[in-house]
Amino acid sequence: MNNFYKLLFTTLTLIYTCTTVAAQEAYTNNARKLFTDNNAIIYEINIRTFNAKDTNNNDIIDFDLNEESGTFINAIDRLDEIKDAGINMLHVLPVTQVGKTKALGTAGSLYAASSFNRLNEQLKDKSNDDINSQAKKFVQEAHKRRIRIILDLPACAAYDLYLQRPELFVKDKEQLPVVPADWTDVRLLNAGSESVINPDVFGVYKEFVDLAIDELGVDGIRADVAHCKPAEFWRELISYSREKDPQFLWLAESSDSWHDAVSPYGVFTSYDKLLEAGFDGYYGSFFNLKEWSSADKLINHVLFNKDLARQFNSPKSVIGSFSTHDEISPVLVNGIKYSTMILWLNSTLPVNAYYVDGFATGDNYIYDWANQKADITFTDDDYYFAHRGKIDIFNFSRKPAGSDKEFLKEFIRANKFRAEIAPVLANGTFIPLKSSNERIFSYAMTDNKTTVIVFGNLNFENNEKTDIKISGLKKTSGYRCIKSTENEPVIKNKKITINLTAGETGVLMFNNLEIK
Repeated sequence: MNNFYKLLFTTLTLIYTCTTVAAQEAYTNNARKLFTDNNAIIYEINIRTFNAKDTNNNDIIDFDLNEESGTFINAIDRLDEIKDAGINMLHVLPVTQVGKTKALGTAGSLYAASSFNRLNEQLKDKSNDDINSQAKKFVQEAHKRRIRIILDLPACAAYDLYLQRPELFVKDKEQLPVVPADWTDVRLLNAGSESVINPDVFGVYKEFVDLAIDELGVDGIRADVAHCKPAEFWRELISYSREKDPQFLWLAESSDSWHDAVSPYGVFTSYDKLLEAGFDGYYGSFFNLKEWSSADKLINHVLFNKDLARQFNSPKSVIGSFSTHDEISPVLVNGIKYSTMILWLNSTLPVNAYYVDGFATGDNYIYDWANQKADITFTDDDYYFAHRGKIDIFNFSRKPAGSDKEFLKEFIRANKFRAEIAPVLANGTFIPLKSSNERIFSYAMTDNKTTVIVFGNLNFENNEKTDIKISGLKKTSGYRCIKSTENEPVIKNKKITINLTAGETGVLMFNNLEIK
């Protein structure tokens, strides 16, 4: 009998302990703080392709051959891979229902929303569970792995929705719906003005927020082309979401490089006004790195964003948008060395790291069938519309993946290092370092306990040599080489002398090196 009670006591204790641990580990959203602390590592994915099963390797999903496109359910199978790579936030491209009339591509553009409160049935698994339940399961499985989910909110809507609800749209002088920029598959929504918000469009977006928070339990929203709506529209919508979840993250697809409305009939709200309205961050102009031949342009843009963040009452930060789904694959720009440079800049600058699915393995997003006639289509477009060198958002295509396994190892290693220096990125100081060569950028991130020194050659054709002056640096200063270079740096007389090969990047970490 005594043994029985001992066993019962042990069992109850174990149950209590497990329950307590589970309660302690219960997921709570901290996406907003993670981002404003510069500690988000964001990975952009398209559920429709994220874990697509292209068994015959022709880059397209042949449903008549029982191949499977990406779904919320099969996406779960890649979450451990995502976690192991060090990613802590997924930017999920639009999951709303897509239009099929006046469409682009055989599946329809993810950004041609035909509804803002219904999910895209293309992303549904064959099981009997409804699409919302499947999406919610995906979110819950991500949360179990401490991966935050932010959903993309389309800026415009499909022609299909215009036919159903014409009152939602901007009209031209002939009272026809407006095509913004050259996005022929969508029409411009009429969000109103700073003085008068359109309640109909606001109501549609409010329904999306309700779906995102109440139904799916996601952690934030990335607003597509946020500058095409008034600041007051966003202020009211963000305030509404924060009543539900104060940590709900809002990211604006807008940049200090952009100055024009998407249509003469549309509004334009600058990036700083969007931040004032409540957005936590926006896209820096880091995508211009490919055009910056002088290191000053990179350094000055980092300083610009540091100054910008200090102008607001609430914490703000910036997305390290060196490469997005609107940009050509880095390997097509300047090869894998360019991808490597982007990787280590994202891992050591006071920004939030940002990558597109396929980046980690060097995908060039080249599809042999692109813009050719299709045998089967699910829209009124019978061509495989695609943007060369960019992740496919128009068709049922293969999973994004390159073949560079060595770069994948580098990707994982850089993300782990970024996590290691998270306190420095959150609370440290960014210090530009003096270089004798304008083609070589050099900077330090330091909290005076840990100092990370980074340098890189913006010349992707030729080697460049430089002296980098660092106060407090001694020949005996010990350091750990994080990202090695072909030629070892020489430390002497308060400077680092380094000869970098074309496009090469180096990272060193010092302990107790104080830079003034």
